[in-house]
Amino acid sequence: MLDNSIFENLIPEFINFWIEGGTGKFVRVFWYFIIFELTRYIILDYSVYIYRIFTRNERRKKWAAAKKAFHLENPFISIVVPGKNEGKNIYKLVKSLAEQTYQNFELIVVDDGSTDDTPIIGNNLLERGLIHKFLRNDVRGGKASAANLAVRFSTGKFIVHLDADCSFDSDAIENVLIPFYMDPDIGAVGGNVKVRDYMTNLVSKLQAIEYLKTISVGRITTSELGIYKIISGAFGAFRTDIIQQVGAWDIGPGLDGDITVKIRKGGYKTVFEPSAVCLTSVPPKFMNLFRQRMRWNKSIIRFRIRKHKDVYFPSANFSWSNFASFVENVFYNVILDILWWFYFIDIILNYNSQLYYILMMNLTLYMTGGFIQMFMTYLYSERKKEELKLWPYIPLVSFYNGFFLRLARTRAYIQEFFFKKSYDDPWNPLKSSSQAKINGF
Repeated sequence: MLDNSIFENLIPEFINFWIEGGTGKFVRVFWYFIIFELTRYIILDYSVYIYRIFTRNERRKKWAAAKKAFHLENPFISIVVPGKNEGKNIYKLVKSLAEQTYQNFELIVVDDGSTDDTPIIGNNLLERGLIHKFLRNDVRGGKASAANLAVRFSTGKFIVHLDADCSFDSDAIENVLIPFYMDPDIGAVGGNVKVRDYMTNLVSKLQAIEYLKTISVGRITTSELGIYKIISGAFGAFRTDIIQQVGAWDIGPGLDGDITVKIRKGGYKTVFEPSAVCLTSVPPKFMNLFRQRMRWNKSIIRFRIRKHKDVYFPSANFSWSNFASFVENVFYNVILDILWWFYFIDIILNYNSQLYYILMMNLTLYMTGGFIQMFMTYLYSERKKEELKLWPYIPLVSFYNGFFLRLARTRAYIQEFFFKKSYDDPWNPLKSSSQAKINGF
């Protein structure tokens, strides 16, 4: 007969501590992990994956029919690229688009008051016939202003909005447009944005893992649930008539999420297409990344809580899917961030003598959860072999998410909620932000 003590000695002391403590104590101490990580990012994501397996044949038939209809119509589309000081990226973007399987498009580049050689490069590309229209704001107006200028000169049935520093899989443009032919109520389609320079350094590797989890997987889940909430400015497609109907882009930062909400409030669906893959560059240093995330998180308060607060209340245009989309976004980003600080204080005050066991178990739970989440990205990925290189860095993601990104979120929420600091962000010109503040944008 085997001695149970042999097996007990193989289990780390901190795990034995929680086994002996019982389920009630475990849930009491680690409720935050259970609500945040386990429920939303493991159970829900895997449930959606299983659902997609059972419905894949039906989805393939719909895709094939939509692809046929798309090619029969062969719609003319407008690809718009607004930006400032993007001269170094424009030619690479043009080259990437020249390799696309779908070529019935016009390429419109908008220079928003650049101080580099963008005007020279843009006009040169125009003269050589590599782009179709080159527009320029002599005085910088902000990304929304540049995008709206492109819309005024667009003639395509669909508008595909790109960032200049992106490159694309050869079928990306085609794949981001096909969903429009699957459902006439779809107003916008988001592309699958991944990190191109993921092997550069630790900062890029952590962001690459984050993008795989939150975009490649997270947006598949929210799209299936009908609560997909942001069409990325790096790669998104829109029906031109709907863009015009909702008044195009309002002044940002946060304009990507804002235009998505405006489209949804107009009664149209927004969906995510994982096969439309875009590769983008990410901030190379933690300080640059911190500033970017401060800007992104301020937009949640500005747009989800202030500007579009009508989504939460009954009205003639009330939509349960829009309500659920906002609640999910605010709950998992804002409310749980606030609750984490209460959780932290609770643990310090009530379990001070057990901090070693709590810390070790938390690390174990989050690292295990991280590998389980990463396996989901592997199941979906079209780049399985390449992305396996990121797996050794998964243990560091707990610190990246739990401390670095949380500090950026918390600081951003405080600044925006109490002081409306997004209007002072240099990402947007002061004159534009001042008008946005006056008009409640």
